[in-house]
Amino acid sequence: MSDLPGGDAVLSALLQKAETLRAALAAKVDMNLSGNVLQTRTGALRDSISSSVEDGGEVVAILIESVGVPYAAIQEYGGRTSAHDIVATKSKALRFIGPRGVTFAKIVHHPGSLIPARSYVGSAIAEMREELQDGLKSSILDALGAN
Repeated sequence: MSDLPGGDAVLSALLQKAETLRAALAAKVDMNLSGNVLQTRTGALRDSISSSVEDGGEVVAILIESVGVPYAAIQEYGGRTSAHDIVATKSKALRFIGPRGVTFAKIVHHPGSLIPARSYVGSAIAEMREELQDGLKSSILDALGAN
């Protein structure tokens, strides 16, 4: 971008604005994970999410990713879990309350679940779409002196 007139100024302005928008978007995702969309239990999903602005010399991107939490994608996009057995591994039996009261079992067959989408990243981006677009556009125009 530096070979374009004002390219260095535009890149610098984009990086600065993208960092401001990244922080705002990360805060909105954190709000979604703190009760707006999902209820926090352990905080593992929230703690697994990182965001950054990358400077490739020509492209500026706001990245948000979740690493190390296998259920992150199914919470964001929804889906179906397959049927599986739940086996007592840390104790002699599983304990649950059923229609007949308290029940114990060494193994239980789970038929699978249909998990609805609970978008915490996509919904934050959708809510901020205009702010993201307008912010980046105005930073370019300001750097070029067109505003």
